Amino acid sequence: MKGTVGELGEFGLIRELTSRLTTTPAVRVGPGDDAAVVAAPDRRVVASTDILVEGRHFRRDWSTAYDVGRKAAAQNLADIAAMGAVPTALLLGLVVPAELPVTWPSELMDGLRDECQVAGAAVVGGDVVRGDTIMVSITALGDLRNQEPVTRAGAQPGDLVAVTGWLGWSAAGHAVLSRGFRSPRAFVEAHRRPEPPYHAGPAAAGLGATAMCDVSDGLIADLGHIAEASKVRIDIRSGAIDIPSQMNDIGQAVGVDPMQWVLTGGEDHAIVATFPPDVKLPARWKVIGEVLNPSALPQVTVDGAPWTTQGGWDHFGDIES
Repeated sequence: MKGTVGELGEFGLIRELTSRLTTTPAVRVGPGDDAAVVAAPDRRVVASTDILVEGRHFRRDWSTAYDVGRKAAAQNLADIAAMGAVPTALLLGLVVPAELPVTWPSELMDGLRDECQVAGAAVVGGDVVRGDTIMVSITALGDLRNQEPVTRAGAQPGDLVAVTGWLGWSAAGHAVLSRGFRSPRAFVEAHRRPEPPYHAGPAAAGLGATAMCDVSDGLIADLGHIAEASKVRIDIRSGAIDIPSQMNDIGQAVGVDPMQWVLTGGEDHAIVATFPPDVKLPARWKVIGEVLNPSALPQVTVDGAPWTTQGGWDHFGDIES
């Protein structure tokens, strides 16, 4: 579709965006009414929300609108999975300048739709508003399917710490893009379009996970959330974490120890969880540490010592794209 958002108008834009959507059996009333209706057989709804701002969370010269849509959906749907729930629905709040080509929000919606399909969810509604900067606000919903939610507060001394998904790939891709390159492509794509292991969250709940979190702020930072909520110490074994040879190559090229990306790089949306030591974990889970009694040391240590290199995401302390 040609033209700008301003030329199309609010209701024309809404029609264009909703025409691109698909649905699921959980959606009883979709876009077009005052509100959506989504089935919640469990009678509890898991909800999460995030905002992406152009220039801070994404750059249009680095990522297509489709990329931004996939990423925006992924980071919210991963939060649902990390509670042990199954994603069901997503709501979009979109702020765009009037002069923005219509193709941008259209492709954004395609990305949101396609990532929802990967997770088994659907976009069920939202709102569009004119503004000076592109902002994408997402609310994701999920269903626990008669399981108890897995929070950050249940880790016990003696538990194993295990992770599934990529670690450090997005941060390595960001380093590549920051230096004006577009390869290795796998790491650049990991930054543009993370691939959370959605099904692993509910599966971990079924295996008896005691605490769980998605890795959005960095492994140490997110395990720190678990350690603080559970009032324990967590020790990571760096030797248990495999670093791909290409990530080592990138680190050597830019002068960064790739373990820094693995431990403090966010936005991979891997899932990290703690499990009782007698649980037999599927091969997709990699044991990388253990839960210990609290001590005077920092709540998360690496090979028994504090990790002194700064890292981890803080919205009011760093700049990200």
